[in-house]
Amino acid sequence: MPIFRTALIIALLTPAPLLAQDNPLLDSPAWAELKSLVPSGDSATENPEVLLLEAPTRASDPAFVPVHLTQPPGAPPIHTLTVVIDENPAPVAAEITLGPAMLPLDMELRLRVNAYSNVRAIATTDTASVLAGRYVKASGGCAAPASKDLEALMAEMGQMRFQILSSTPEGTKMRHMAKLMLRHPNTTGFQRDQVTLLNIPAHFVDVLEVRQGDDLLFKVTAGISISEDPVYQFSFLDNGAERITVHAEDTDGNVFNESFPLTGL
Repeated sequence: MPIFRTALIIALLTPAPLLAQDNPLLDSPAWAELKSLVPSGDSATENPEVLLLEAPTRASDPAFVPVHLTQPPGAPPIHTLTVVIDENPAPVAAEITLGPAMLPLDMELRLRVNAYSNVRAIATTDTASVLAGRYVKASGGCAAPASKDLEALMAEMGQMRFQILSSTPEGTKMRHMAKLMLRHPNTTGFQRDQVTLLNIPAHFVDVLEVRQGDDLLFKVTAGISISEDPVYQFSFLDNGAERITVHAEDTDGNVFNESFPLTGL
């Protein structure tokens, strides 16, 4: 068989995860200082059999960087996640508590990345702490101007949309892939008013809690590194309750509550 055909067959048969290692974590002096301050940061080690993180090698927009967190089949359940961007002014982007229906994890969020940086997640299981991450080439995400006039963003603040993207049977239940969108300027304190040239005060959603009925799906305690108009895409196992409820709070004391029906899916 010609050599080039052999090489092509090997490439086609190679599992996709082995091809997706073009931006692994790099050595980071910032992380060496941070890890003792992050829950389980000192003891966490990379383990792709428990947790995977995917992010672009080079972000097309540093203020809206998609980060996808997943677990492979058979992975042990994880209970909490801490998302860290080593080189951001406030490195801890989010602390996430997961309910049982969210496992195995399949969740995507959008982050601001302020400089070329590792983006990592530290997770806890019943027996260990694990770490996953990627190195992302992006700069200026925390100071990037808002996508539109701040007054217009404020007028829409608190509006929410919830959408079921797909549903598949899992035993006697259904597993849904859903998307939650929340309108909020999520200003960082590093952006400037284009008229006055003064810094716009930080104002962001710092608590987000999502439930199906009484059961917690996930809770996020966030900082300035979550993007404007936060979006969370996530998989969850339907417990039969008819409504999804969302509770959010921001740093100015505003509270936003919404409820969405799951009937008719």
